[in-house]
Parts: sequence; C-alpha cells; structure tokens
Amino acid sequence: MNKDTDRLGIITGPNMAGKSTYMRQVALITLMAQIGSFVPAKYAKIGVVDKIFTRVGASDDLSMGQSTFMVEMMEVASILKEATSNSLVILDEIGRGTSTYDGLSIAWAVATYIADKEKCGAKTLFATHYHELTKLEDKIDGVKNYSIAVKEKGEDIIFLRKIVSGGTDESYGIHVAKLAGVPQDVLKNAKEVLKGLERKSILGEKNIEKVKQKEQAGQLSMYNYKLAEIAHELDKINVNELTPIDAMNILVKLKDAAS
Repeated sequence: MNKDTDRLGIITGPNMAGKSTYMRQVALITLMAQIGSFVPAKYAKIGVVDKIFTRVGASDDLSMGQSTFMVEMMEVASILKEATSNSLVILDEIGRGTSTYDGLSIAWAVATYIADKEKCGAKTLFATHYHELTKLEDKIDGVKNYSIAVKEKGEDIIFLRKIVSGGTDESYGIHVAKLAGVPQDVLKNAKEVLKGLERKSILGEKNIEKVKQKEQAGQLSMYNYKLAEIAHELDKINVNELTPIDAMNILVKLKDAAS
C-alpha cells in the first residue's frame, strides 16, 4: 500500500473466507512494527502511521439508546473526521445494518471520500459484500480490487485463505449457511429465491438499457420523470367536470411541464 497507486483496497469474497482476519492482521502487524517488535514475515517494509482506525464487528449501546447501525455510523463519522493521509483505516462491511440501497450508497460514499487525496487519502482496507464497489477501481485512481480465493468443488466451496488481485461477484452466503447447519428445506427455498432475484435483476438491467437507448435516440420514455409527473396530474383530473376554458388551461400547463 502507498499514498498514490494503492491507497484503498476493496476486498470482496465469501463469509468465513478470512477478509476480517486478513485486515486485522495488517493492523496488528503495523502496530507491532511501530513499537519495534518482530513481525511474522521473512521481510517487511512498513511505513509509519499516525493512527490506526478500525470499524470491525457489530455492537450496540442499549444503555445510550444506540442501535448497532447507529454505533457503526458514529464510528465511521469519527474516522472520516480524524483520519489523515498518514493513517491506516480498516473498514469491515460498512452499511450492512440498513436497507440494501441505503447501505450501498453509504459504503460507496465513504469509500469515495477516503480515496480522495484532497479530503482524506488514508491507506485503507475496505471489506464488503457490496460488489458494486469494485467499480470504483475504474473510477478513482489509487483504488484496487482484491478478493479471497476460493475453489468450487461441485456444490461445495473450499476457502484457500489467500488474497488475490481482482474483485468477485460471489458471496456464497447459502454455502456458508449450509456449513452452519441450516435445514435443507430452508437452503432449497433460499436458492429458489436467489434465482428469482438474480433473474429480476438481469431483466431490470436490460429494461434500463432499453430506456437509455430510447432516450439517446430522442424518444420519450415511460420512465421519464416528467412524463410520470404529467401522468400523475392527469390522473387527478375529472374530465366530466371540466369547462372548455379549464381544459385549455390544463393543456397549457401540461405542455409547459413537458418542455
């Protein structure tokens, strides 16, 4: 890791594969090196950091009325305010305590903020199951994708306990549930639901692409915000109660809204 080409590492991969262990190991080795201790490596070149920040695990503070997500956000807020370009930041599963879109939005914004050298620029390891974050590698200089290597063997997976370059779009959550002893009926149902959601997602992406193509060709789209607004206004109109002048005024209003 460095302050230029490798500031932020996005780490993806399945649960139980070792993402959190790997990041904690980096933080502990950095701390050990700074106090003059030996580290578990044949050779290590470790720069000085001013602080080590971590957001790992899930905990609440019920006595203060704070949920696990609230505690997580408070810790994230503290990191974003205090971390500098000389800091080491360890982030594990930011945004998991809320809805998918909320969580992804927060994780994306946090990663983008930290990767910005003008705002923070801290050397950071960011483990996530939001695979969309791997797209940041192509958008922001200094962001790199890493993943935990796994080997698929039939319907089973083997954790190789090794970090490799590149992202992944697999979390293997159902496989982990199987290892934990979740009943077969539940696993079977989960697989069916997953297939349906993935199919819906693929179809959704295709529909979005069609909409973009129509808009690029200059055609109006049913998904267009203005048309949706006009449709809402039309739905409120009782045609039987309109006078000719009212109809004319409404037509002028809708035409202005569409322009």
